[in-house]
Amino acid sequence: MLRALKADLLKARRKGIWFLVFLGPIGLVAMQGLNFGLRYDYLIPRYRGRLWEALMDNIALFVPLALVLGATMIASMLANVEHSSNSWKQLLALPISKFSVYMAKLTLAIGMLCVSCLLLTVGTWGLGMLLGFGEESAPMGELLRLGFWPLGGTLPVLVLLLWLTVTFQNQALPVTLGITLGIGSLFASQLSEWFPLAWPQFAWAAPQAWIFASIGCGTGVLLSLLTAAHFCRKDVA
Repeated sequence: MLRALKADLLKARRKGIWFLVFLGPIGLVAMQGLNFGLRYDYLIPRYRGRLWEALMDNIALFVPLALVLGATMIASMLANVEHSSNSWKQLLALPISKFSVYMAKLTLAIGMLCVSCLLLTVGTWGLGMLLGFGEESAPMGELLRLGFWPLGGTLPVLVLLLWLTVTFQNQALPVTLGITLGIGSLFASQLSEWFPLAWPQFAWAAPQAWIFASIGCGTGVLLSLLTAAHFCRKDVA
């Protein structure tokens, strides 16, 4: 799998995927920078004493959307590396198991989203310092939770989208589904807490948020094994 992962990393360098990895967190931070910058005189007195909490809550509203859309585009672009050149048969003819090929792409997709989440954490901290929040102690644990716990809740969606993008050469279905799920995530707080699309939002906002992050990770691992088993049995054109 390590060989397949290295090969996918080299392919991804030429496809502009890393641009998307950086675009998501930078866009979220820039949006809230504009929000707080334009309304600084109103927001700072209002949230005095809990400035970091207010900043993170404002960013967290859009994190599920960014994660689902990011997962959609990353999964599609990773799969399309082989689809566009019709190289699936050549790839699978190599002395590497189908399981390793599939899990390498999934590992790379998760790794790229982890980089995005780390950038979001660092960017949120940097924005807070630029806005003068330094007088309040920066909650580094909460900043890391903002970045990574919603990712745990998003893992089932990522696995589903990667499986669809790898299975279907026409990317219209998985991309359309991903965009629809991304838009739906904006209203996820109104859904049942056990609806998978709501897990990224509840992994931040729920009183016991760790439960939803853990359930997302567990479901993601189970789906990874199931979809990998399907990929191993299926003939990929």
